[in-house]
Amino acid sequence: MIKAIAVGMNSCGIAAGAKETFNALQRFLKEKNINIPLKVTGCVGMCYREPLVDIIYEDTIITYGNLTQEKVEKLIDSHIINNVPIQEWIVKTDKINGTKILETWDVDGFFAMQKKIVLENSGYIDPENIDEYIARDGYEALRIALKHKPEEIIEIIEKSGLRGRGGAGFPTGLKWKFTREAPGEKKYVVCNADEGDPGAFMDRNVLEGDPHRVLEGMIIGAYAIGASEGYIYVRAEYPLAIKRLKIAIAQAREKGFLGENILGSNFSFDIKIKEGAGAFVCGEETALIASIEGKRGMPRPRPPFPAQKGLFGKPTNINNVETWANVPWIIRHGPEAFASIGTEKSKGTKVFALAGKISRGGNVEVPMGLSLRDILVKIGGGTKTGKPIKAVQLGGPSGGCIPEQMLDIPVDYESINKTGAIMGSGGMVVMDADTCMVDVAKFFLDFTVKESCGKCTFCRLGTMRMWEILDKISKGNGVLEDLENLEKLAYEVKAGSLCGLGQTAPNPVLTTLRYFKHEYIEHVVDKKCRAKVCKPLIAYRIITDKCTGCTACARYCPVKAITGEVRKPHYINQDICIKCGTCYEVCRFNAIEIVDAFQGVKNEQN
Repeated sequence: MIKAIAVGMNSCGIAAGAKETFNALQRFLKEKNINIPLKVTGCVGMCYREPLVDIIYEDTIITYGNLTQEKVEKLIDSHIINNVPIQEWIVKTDKINGTKILETWDVDGFFAMQKKIVLENSGYIDPENIDEYIARDGYEALRIALKHKPEEIIEIIEKSGLRGRGGAGFPTGLKWKFTREAPGEKKYVVCNADEGDPGAFMDRNVLEGDPHRVLEGMIIGAYAIGASEGYIYVRAEYPLAIKRLKIAIAQAREKGFLGENILGSNFSFDIKIKEGAGAFVCGEETALIASIEGKRGMPRPRPPFPAQKGLFGKPTNINNVETWANVPWIIRHGPEAFASIGTEKSKGTKVFALAGKISRGGNVEVPMGLSLRDILVKIGGGTKTGKPIKAVQLGGPSGGCIPEQMLDIPVDYESINKTGAIMGSGGMVVMDADTCMVDVAKFFLDFTVKESCGKCTFCRLGTMRMWEILDKISKGNGVLEDLENLEKLAYEVKAGSLCGLGQTAPNPVLTTLRYFKHEYIEHVVDKKCRAKVCKPLIAYRIITDKCTGCTACARYCPVKAITGEVRKPHYINQDICIKCGTCYEVCRFNAIEIVDAFQGVKNEQN
């Protein structure tokens, strides 16, 4: 007997049409007089298969993928009314016992190597219903924690080996200890939800899919540290996350998990939400603190560290979303269980966002120590273009590019740091052979140039000078001396910048210079972009033997650079062509090729 039908309605699902699917289900269930509860869940991680619809039985959950509104009536007629599942649409099946997931099978093998701790509830519960969280042991860790002394909770977190998931990997228990031992009656805890890396959406997924988990982690942390007030700093571009957090906070207060004398104890604590304006630098702790205080989000030198003098001058502990979300699981299962997962120095699991040219984009949670190749190929399915992986960008604009030949390294803090990249918050952007590494370095540096707060000279001017050199190289105007200057300047910016933004901004440049220097040299010496990405170095040319004279390229060319008669080969006027690529995209006969501009392409009709 079907207990309920659920639709994954995180931002990723909604963008894929989940709201329309939900509305269609609601309409057809009513029209066909079917009385089965229809509910909303978060994202289970298979963003590439959305919209996702679960048919929930007592002991099984059957998940349909790509379930658009057009497929809804057939699903209801076949599966709901006639009890005949549509096998070719099923992408996942869970065997369950009550609220426990016993076994998961999926058509892609997407979950086979995953280990769910932070994401154990995402995609299975209604994030706006606290009772569903409680039914899956939610707030049980808080009850356990309140039976211990605060120092014992800190000791548990220290024993677990949990390290900050925001990127730096600092031991969480030690950080809590510093704040607890700092003098002062008034203390704060803060959740850093200012997720701004291009290609990263782990924190958004957790906040939208399981907000109570983050609240519970913060409440436990506040109890351990001795804080009475907390803030969640979340960027305003995450409206659904903010909406669900507000609902969760109100529900937690109503149930006695937040507020005065929590669960009858002497511990009182409450949480406020601070919506950030979306400045990348506000992910840095001291800039984030300034922003909460109502000041411009700019970093300040450390020491003093936030643990000694943070928000409003009081001792403050800041952890990111994923770090807080690990805490309830550690308290419920014990530090030894958490420490048994992962590597010697990197314990537990890590959530990654697979993006770029990956076949199966979405969120995955894997044990620390799994290789990059396992994550990108066995779980992620390789590239969606079918071409070999060329590189993966780890850690966003603060990270670096790791080449394909190094994908067998284990993913842990130390191993990733040795490559010149960083773990970062967990974004993985996959690139194939059609990616120009000079262009990639320029893209990420462009991001950090625009996001620099401008406070320190090395970051404000140094990154700009680096971008100008890259721009010169990408246009075919570079000289070999530019490569030396670029590398030298990169190290100076790293050494001289005040905060993490400037200190890590050169990483994409340094790693691409380290692993793909031959591409830089090709741009400089041969005036050639092997990926055919840098516009000044390429030209579009019509292969007259293949051109049928269909006129499509001429009709769509925005600058009328293409001429020719019907059923006769056409020509591109290189003096007019703006290299937008429209002709290449619309040609149905593969009659247009991209060639090196500096190899003497002339106007063919001349």
